[in-house]
Amino acid sequence: MEKSGMQDKDAFNREMLEFLQASTTPFHAVAEMSRRLDAAGFSALREADAWELQAGGKYYVQRNQSSLVAFVYGTDELPEKGWRMWGAHTDSPCLKLKPKPDIEKKGYRQWGVQVYGGALLNPWFDRDLSLAGRVHYQTKDGALKQRLIDLQRAVAVIPSLAIHLDREANNARTVNPQTDMPPIVCFSGDNSDLETLLLEYLKAEGAPDAVELIDFELSLYDTQPPAVIGWRNEFIASARLDNLLSCFVGLRGLLAAGNKTHAVLVCNDHEEVGSLSAIGAQGPMLKAILQRVVGDHESFERAIHQSLMVSADNAHGVHPNYVDRHDNNHGPLLNAGPVIKINANQRYASTSETNTLFTALCKACDVPVQQFVIRSDMGCGSTIGPITSGALGVRTVDIGVPTFAMHSCRELAGSEDAHGLAKVAAHFFASRELPQI
Repeated sequence: MEKSGMQDKDAFNREMLEFLQASTTPFHAVAEMSRRLDAAGFSALREADAWELQAGGKYYVQRNQSSLVAFVYGTDELPEKGWRMWGAHTDSPCLKLKPKPDIEKKGYRQWGVQVYGGALLNPWFDRDLSLAGRVHYQTKDGALKQRLIDLQRAVAVIPSLAIHLDREANNARTVNPQTDMPPIVCFSGDNSDLETLLLEYLKAEGAPDAVELIDFELSLYDTQPPAVIGWRNEFIASARLDNLLSCFVGLRGLLAAGNKTHAVLVCNDHEEVGSLSAIGAQGPMLKAILQRVVGDHESFERAIHQSLMVSADNAHGVHPNYVDRHDNNHGPLLNAGPVIKINANQRYASTSETNTLFTALCKACDVPVQQFVIRSDMGCGSTIGPITSGALGVRTVDIGVPTFAMHSCRELAGSEDAHGLAKVAAHFFASRELPQI
């Protein structure tokens, strides 16, 4: 097998923090990945166009600006060698603005929000929140345009209720997403509705011809920047570690892959809400692209059965204050290596064969590996792994970096783990032969 180099841990983490800071929504994550792919010599493809792929060429496809498939069309024979595939997702639990969000109460302007995914709501209180996403608008001459926006400054807050007015707040606090979560934006007035504020912003930021807001997909996010923290810099603290960390790791691995193997990175939107959409893992995007790459059904089936998918999504590290929430023999530790996720009821797609293959890849890179199994008396989450494996028939292993506070607006991972996993990703993508079992 071929091994690919990887920058030192501190430089890698600095680059990852920059990526996380830039990727405030799935739209911005895909835009940032596309920018990095462009800089590395990848060519953008449109699904509506005819493709003429060149051996050794590097390409990527966006759909809805929030899902991405990037691939190397290697020089090796595809049906004989198969694909090296890495899957992750671009979305994270968050607060999304409703289509008609404007609320006025007691002289304050607020925004109605929808909770996207299984978010931890309590951490969103008392945070300095900004707004980002995609807007569609009409210009003076009647043209319809769209634009990604990121205000990059705090414009909203959800203040907690003082403990004097809720004496049980520390004992039995519950959160009603309809009534408790609308943030305060400004004092109300004639020019404080969302359309006026957004048109004002667009005109100031390079769209002076915008006259009417048509629609939008906008999310709130915590403005606290990602950081390396801990007495000895042991941890990474950031929003959206689940699962932009895995997107970044896969991207760095793909950029180090060379041009011999057929390497694929897929980053789907909508994983946090079930993946059933035109751009989600349960939709047709990845299979349609792979079929176009290989050209015919028989070659596709031959290639799939020589392939391996690594489904990368964060794992639950053992929280020292809640060790009883884990199985005693399967409690992943931060900075102790990536985690293979296993579930007898197929909530994860890992098998003994794919676990063995991934373990061999980690050993080849001198990266330790751990295992996670949920307690038998608790429900288990899932990933894009079983969905992609079921749709394609590809061997799949579910893995991830151990994390605390998953689905909070600020999560915590080890500062060693993403760098170690990126070594494995680079080695995996460059591997012209998988270990034989």
